[in-house]
Amino acid sequence: MFNYAQWFLGGMSIALLVQLSQPVATAVSVDKGLQTAQTNSNDAAAKALVEGTQLYQQGTTEALRSALPKFEQALKLYREAGARSEEASTLNWLGGIYSELGEKQKALEYFSQSLPLFRAIGARSEEATTLLFTGIVCSDLGEKQKALEYFSQSLPLFRAIGARSEEATTLTNIGAVYSALGEKQKALEYFSQSLPMYRAIGDRRGEGGTLTNIGSVYSDLGEKQKALEYFSQSLPVTRAVGDRIQEALTLANIASVKRVQGNLTEALTNIESSLKIIESLRTKIVSSEFRTSYFASVQNYYQFYIDLLMQLHKTDPNSGYDIKASEASERARTR
Repeated sequence: MFNYAQWFLGGMSIALLVQLSQPVATAVSVDKGLQTAQTNSNDAAAKALVEGTQLYQQGTTEALRSALPKFEQALKLYREAGARSEEASTLNWLGGIYSELGEKQKALEYFSQSLPLFRAIGARSEEATTLLFTGIVCSDLGEKQKALEYFSQSLPLFRAIGARSEEATTLTNIGAVYSALGEKQKALEYFSQSLPMYRAIGDRRGEGGTLTNIGSVYSDLGEKQKALEYFSQSLPVTRAVGDRIQEALTLANIASVKRVQGNLTEALTNIESSLKIIESLRTKIVSSEFRTSYFASVQNYYQFYIDLLMQLHKTDPNSGYDIKASEASERARTR
């Protein structure tokens, strides 16, 4: 079973939206020279931030690393200007980029700096989002209980401010952690809360991912037909929103269930469709580093395919399944 719970952000970027500083009216007299210096510093910081986001949007490893000094420059300038909100947002940008680069501990360092700043200025939405990001990174590091602690802090904040999309995302992430911990019924409780929320707000990507998660849990519980029902609901949703990664995962999960049920040829059709998407996506990754990482993450799809082909070969030795298995093994080694 391809039991990968969706640690997704429900359409949110890991980096917070840029909050460019604006002049703030005040009744307190401020020295004009100091005010001008602060304005210049804010303008320079905003320029660095824009340049950093432009690099970030390119998505390659090289561009992400080139963006880092831009955000560090913006961070320094915002600190000098005393712009605490912008400082905190820039810290989250840096945390998000380091997380995408796989440097999770470094990401946590930045999130741990931004969190008290958001709390100090009363930015509850940003506080909740930072808690969510921190929980996701902790989960990525295998620190599941710590992840739950952060999610349990973000959930009531999102509820209090009426952020339903983020609430649903947090519920899904809690469910995913419980699933990873083997507490399947608890996972179902949280997924069953997030699913109707995604549907109510029209978040079809979140809906599709959660349907797949529920199917995975039922499969782990041995309820294969029920799992298939959820995967079958997820597939048209993920296709409708163009979520190719989720579509590939769902097809692979369907193949896994079909194989257990003894429908080997149907399983073969599904896993081949999944691999076709995977290989198509791999060719579109510009960065060799990201391509290698992506390749490593989908190796179990190839292994499933090869094992299934060899199982079919035993039942029908003259149909060339062993040749296809050999070809698949070669494709799995080709980066």
